[in-house]
Amino acid sequence: ERLDEAAARLVAAQDEARQLREERARMQSELAQVRAHLEHGERSQAEMKQFLDQAQHKLSAAFAELAGRTFSDTVKTSAERSRSDIQVLLKPFAERIGEFRSRIDTLYAEEAKERAALAGAVNELKSLNQDMAQRAHELTRALRGNAKVRGDWGELMLESVLRGSGLQEGEHYQRQISTSDADGRTLRPDIVVSLPDERRIVVDSKVNLIAWQEAMNADAPEQQQDALRRHAVALRQHVKDLAERDYPRALGEDTLEVTVLFVPIEGALSAALGADGELQGFAFDRRVVLASPNTLMAVLRVVDRLWTRDRIQKQAVEISRSGGLLIDALNGFLAEFDRIDDRLRQARESYDGARNRLHQSSQSVMARARRLEALGARGRKSLPADEADDDAALPASDDRDA
Repeated sequence: ERLDEAAARLVAAQDEARQLREERARMQSELAQVRAHLEHGERSQAEMKQFLDQAQHKLSAAFAELAGRTFSDTVKTSAERSRSDIQVLLKPFAERIGEFRSRIDTLYAEEAKERAALAGAVNELKSLNQDMAQRAHELTRALRGNAKVRGDWGELMLESVLRGSGLQEGEHYQRQISTSDADGRTLRPDIVVSLPDERRIVVDSKVNLIAWQEAMNADAPEQQQDALRRHAVALRQHVKDLAERDYPRALGEDTLEVTVLFVPIEGALSAALGADGELQGFAFDRRVVLASPNTLMAVLRVVDRLWTRDRIQKQAVEISRSGGLLIDALNGFLAEFDRIDDRLRQARESYDGARNRLHQSSQSVMARARRLEALGARGRKSLPADEADDDAALPASDDRDA
C-alpha cells in the first residue's frame, strides 16, 4: 500500500509541476505584453516596468528551484534509490524463503522415511530370526569342518546382523581397524560401531563353540553336561581375554568402556548361562557384555535410531538458523520501507516549502503578480483564485502506520 501511495504522490507531483511550468509560460507572455504597454506610459508605468522585470526574475528563479532542484531532483533521486534498494533486498529475501522451504521439505521427507522404516522393522526381525535358524543349521555342519571355517562363522553371522540393523559400513561402523595397546601389541577388533557425538563401541565375534557342538552331539546326558561345562569355561576364558586386551583403552577416550562379545547362536549363549549362573556377572565386572543375535540386533537398531535422531536434530538446527536469517532479512526489508517513507516525507516537505514560497506572504511571486494584475496587467487568462490554502498537490504522508 505504501508503494501505491508513493506512486500516486509522484504522479500528482509531476502533474502539479507541469501545470506550474505552463503557468510560468503564460505569465512570461503576459509580462511581455505588460512591459510593451508600460514603455508608452508615464513615470508610474516606467516604475511598473521595473517592478515587472524584478518580478519576472524572481518568478523564473522560484520555478527553477521548484522544478529543477527542490522537487524534481529530490523525488526522482529518492524514487530511484528506493527502487534499487528494494530490488537488492528482495533478491536475498526470496532466496532465503526458497532455502527455508527446501529444508522443511527435506525434514518432512526424512520423518516419513523413518516412519516407513519402523513399520517394516517387525517384518525384518521376523525374517532375520528365520535366517538365523537356517544359519544355525549350517553352523552345525560348519563346526564339523576345519578350524578356519569355525573361525569365520562368527564374523559371517555378525555381518548378517549388521546388514539387518540398517547401519552402513564406513559411515556407522568399521571392520578390524588397527590399533595398539600400551605394550605396543597390535590389536584388531572385529567391528567398531560409531555413535553420535563421536563415541564408539567395540564388538568381538571370535567365540569358540566347539564344546557347545559336542554337547549337541552327545549321546549320554553325562557327556552333554560335561561338554556344556567346558563350553561355559571356554566362554568365560574368552571374556578374560577380551578384558586383558582392553580394546576401549587402546582405541581412546571416545570409546565406551565396554566390549560386546557376540555369540552367534541364541542356544549357545543360553546353554553357557545355564551351565554357569555367574557368567553374566563375571562378564559385567570385566566390562564385557554377552550378546546373542537378537540382543545385538536390538542394540544396533537403537544405534541406527540414534543416528537418525541426530541427523534430524542437525537439520532442525539448520532450519532454525535459516529461519533466523530469514527473519533478519525481513526486518531489514521493513526498515528499508521506513527509510522510503522518510524520504517521501522529506520530498513532501520540500515541495510544500517551495509552494509556500510561491504563494504565501505579501512579497511572494504570486502576490506581486496579483498586484500587477490589479494595476492593469492582463494575460490571455487571469490568475487563479488565492491558493494559500490549496492542498491539492500531493496527499499527506502522515500515514506511516496505516
